[in-house]
Amino acid sequence: MRQIEITQNDSGQRLDKFLTKKFKNMPQSLMYKYIRTKYIKLNGKKCDISSRLNTGDILTLYIKDEFFQETPDEYDFLKAPVKLDIIYEDDNIMLLNKKPGLIVHPDENYHFDSLIARVQHYLYDKKEYNPKKENSFAPALVNRIDRNTGGIVIAAKNAETLRIMNQKLKDRELRKFYLCIAVGTFDKKSDLLVDYLEKNEKQNRVYISKKPSPNAKIIKTKYQVLAEKNHFSLVEVDLLTGRTHQIRAHLASVGHPLLGDGKYGKNDINRKMGYKWQALYSYKLSFRFTTDGGILEYLNGKTFTAPEVWFTSYFDEKN
Repeated sequence: MRQIEITQNDSGQRLDKFLTKKFKNMPQSLMYKYIRTKYIKLNGKKCDISSRLNTGDILTLYIKDEFFQETPDEYDFLKAPVKLDIIYEDDNIMLLNKKPGLIVHPDENYHFDSLIARVQHYLYDKKEYNPKKENSFAPALVNRIDRNTGGIVIAAKNAETLRIMNQKLKDRELRKFYLCIAVGTFDKKSDLLVDYLEKNEKQNRVYISKKPSPNAKIIKTKYQVLAEKNHFSLVEVDLLTGRTHQIRAHLASVGHPLLGDGKYGKNDINRKMGYKWQALYSYKLSFRFTTDGGILEYLNGKTFTAPEVWFTSYFDEKN
């Protein structure tokens, strides 16, 4: 028999969700059986899979020791460098300026160095994150940016922040603005593009169409041309819907692919200009809450901007 005390970072979760995170090697069917037969109790009483956990609750577990994995003394995230460009940080949240070339989460090719690993290493060194004291939570990223794109990424230091930010992102209470260099000059210097996007998982690319289809999702891309030079345009994009490769594919579909984009762009122009990464940057983030922000209400109305975007200097008069 073992007991687990529910911490603030575990609070608010359904029991089954918590157990799934805590005991990754426990079959779900067995977990349900343990709950049904009272091998898992909440505050000494029979519970249900949908029971909500609160800070200070005690889980009593009469389950096999094999499910209690020992916490390692060494963590994979410690192999990542502590190299972060921090735009803003407080007790709850971090805004990070991710550079092109860095992945946000580990994949099959990059096991150790990723933005989230760097964040966890950084917070571990600051003694703000200790995996041994956490039952189910680890610092997490709220939004993602493609490896070859740079810009602002939100990291949550605690579970309540992660919950609130996920809700704000889903409900479009965060406004994200991008800068990009598009090939060609636009007839309309500002416009709202509304079309349909369908993703092909096997090809890892998307296709844009004017008409709806069963697997397509509506996309809205608002843009404004800020500068023009040598048949290139510096464009600000207000992303009204956040679909995979939306900006890259949508602008390409109207004849203005991004400079440096090897998937939707023009490789002959990319090679000539020598751009290794696509000229796309999530450079500005505004918190525009229309519902209660909870512990993050102090962020409402604030806007944060990346201090430098690597490709904008192309439009300087002296260049």
